Amino acid sequence: MRNLTLFTIVFFFVLISCSENDDIDEINVTTQETKLSQQEIDDLKFLREEEKLARDVYLFSFDKYEDPIFSGISQSEQLHMDNVLTLLNEYEIADPASTERGVFTDELLQNLYDSLIAQSDQSLVDALIVGAIIEDLDIKDLKELRLTSNKDDIIEVCEILECGSRNHMRNFTNQLELNNTLYTPIYISLEEYNEIISSPFEFCGAYYNYPITQ
Repeated sequence: MRNLTLFTIVFFFVLISCSENDDIDEINVTTQETKLSQQEIDDLKFLREEEKLARDVYLFSFDKYEDPIFSGISQSEQLHMDNVLTLLNEYEIADPASTERGVFTDELLQNLYDSLIAQSDQSLVDALIVGAIIEDLDIKDLKELRLTSNKDDIIEVCEILECGSRNHMRNFTNQLELNNTLYTPIYISLEEYNEIISSPFEFCGAYYNYPITQ
């Protein structure tokens, strides 16, 4: 090393500098990859309130009809909300969900809640149909988020919630059939819907999921 020429020494430090810059670039890329896109942030905030919508509608229906299906599934929806809140906290995203029942930051969800409440208020069968509509929409939205995100934790939560929504769909469909009513899916395909209701209830892994309604 003592015999290195000035050129060699300069070249040596240039190599070190380049190497260090490469490392910094790699660190920046890694850090950037841990961040969410704006679309992912918007989707998580929407999902948090979408799960709240489900919970709040079912609480309304339980208060009106006192059918245990609404009480049980509303508890499951609270767990769904908690799962999404965990993601929001992990990525330091402000929670958009109001603590007041039936109040939503997202105008689309506020309007949807108001219309679903109006339909649920008509009869028990209508409330059961609304339940199927909510789970229908949830399954579609969860699948879209799961397929567009590359974050393992988001994908895992979406899979858990989607599993729960399939079970809820089975519950509501069973109750509708007992009331001589058939549900036609609005958001997912008829093929997917038939596959869901013809398959057994699932264990969704991360939390206790409301079981088959008797």
